[in-house]
Amino acid sequence: MRRFLIASVAALAALSAVPLASAQTLKVVMHSDVKALDPIWSGAYITRNHGYMLWDTLFAMDENLQVKPQMVDKWEQSADGLTWTFTLRDGLEFHDGAPVTSEDCIASLKRWSQRDSMGQKLALALQEYKAVDAKTFQIVLKQKFGPLIEALGKPSVVVPFIWPKKAAEAQDAFAQSENVIGSGPFIFKKDEWKPGEKLVYVKNPKYKPRSEPASGLAGGKVVKLDRVEWVWIPDPETQLNALIGGEIDMLESVAYDHLPVLEKARGVRVIASKTSNQYGFRMNWLQPPFNNVKVRQAVAYALSQDDFLQASVGDKRFYRPCKAMFTCDSPLASTAGMDGLIEGNVAKAKQLLAEAGYKGEVVAMPQPTDLGVIKQLAPVAKAQLEKAGFKVEVQPSDWQSMVARLNTNKGLPSEGGWSGFGTSWVQLDILDPVMTPWLVSTCEKARAGWPCDAEMEKLRDAFIAASTPAEKKVAAEAVQKHAMQIVTHVPLGEWFGVWAVRSNIETAAVPPPITVFWGISKK
Repeated sequence: MRRFLIASVAALAALSAVPLASAQTLKVVMHSDVKALDPIWSGAYITRNHGYMLWDTLFAMDENLQVKPQMVDKWEQSADGLTWTFTLRDGLEFHDGAPVTSEDCIASLKRWSQRDSMGQKLALALQEYKAVDAKTFQIVLKQKFGPLIEALGKPSVVVPFIWPKKAAEAQDAFAQSENVIGSGPFIFKKDEWKPGEKLVYVKNPKYKPRSEPASGLAGGKVVKLDRVEWVWIPDPETQLNALIGGEIDMLESVAYDHLPVLEKARGVRVIASKTSNQYGFRMNWLQPPFNNVKVRQAVAYALSQDDFLQASVGDKRFYRPCKAMFTCDSPLASTAGMDGLIEGNVAKAKQLLAEAGYKGEVVAMPQPTDLGVIKQLAPVAKAQLEKAGFKVEVQPSDWQSMVARLNTNKGLPSEGGWSGFGTSWVQLDILDPVMTPWLVSTCEKARAGWPCDAEMEKLRDAFIAASTPAEKKVAAEAVQKHAMQIVTHVPLGEWFGVWAVRSNIETAAVPPPITVFWGISKK
């Protein structure tokens, strides 16, 4: 207890040098520092969260996982199901004063669809985008695309944020854009951005929320704060003391071993998320040893969920073993194809390595030391894989540098590349086979790991074509079985995040599944 309450003198002195926040300013420590500002290019959740501050979406998902209109006022589908017409609501305006138009929406969707798992599938079914007038546009399809509205309302990586046309067309989705002009509820003060220290957002005075009550990420985005500061403090104990001492108002991601202190601290309130997250292990299909399917299968047998969950979370209130690829307690939850996997079967893993002719190639495994909820995944994976006969090297890094390495370096570990890594996905990213980024198996166009499997893409297409819940369930199980045969990734169990706020901070009764700052007030 005493150790937790000892402040890092240098860091707190730096915070103390900043004038105390006004009643309308919220100071928060997020789960990571921000180095990438482009939420279409980057898969980092901190960049996605930054995106929700600045940009708005055509549709959004509510707390019941139902997609609702956001920027869209009305829409209709033609009788043959091939032409969808959307009309924007009144009063949409970018931060620079320009109106949001149908041309902006079209350019934004084109860029998004290059990068996103659902967007890529939508692009294959697309005949054309058509601007009808300044506020109305059409999506004209060559073939029916059942989850079209779900794609436009995709809540997490990659979110189809609406950008100005000029910015969306200036940079394709495989390179980072510097655009920070959106039409969302906050404006980014780029002139106050200090990487490694803080980001500042101010209320967008011209933003017009929808009239419906806020629900999840949908409804009225009513901003009650004048200013939000994301202050980066890398040390968890310093974060803890800053919150208890009132130097900051909120911790987005609480270290679980700090909960006994926070739950007893005066003036602090702890909030548990209702939305699960899934740990996962991803392998690089391009380089040895994981370019061999039997070696990947050996990993699926060698790993065991309990050790990952205990090391990363520890508190059984906030984790659960779960083999369901599309998360437990979801409509598509299933253990199909999971028999005997992820149970630490060392003997089977060794057998597969022998059959594969594993030559002892080193598994280079980046580890994000500054992201508490996932930093223990690499050491646990190392221990479990070494029992099966792998040679493993854990390579510490900060999270943002690790993300850049994963996305851009496809070379051998000796050339700065990588072999495998552990991370986490929020449930909203992995509810079905089309949403789940790691199931995309389009080779060089896939996400980091670059799976290449035509059969997987056929199975994902079959899910798109399914029209009833029963058909979707069957199609999803087929995807899951095949995914574990080719091993696109290995699910490592589920966990629930915890916030902590000062007692004068009011939040929604049901916090949104992604950290957003509308609906939050400070007394």
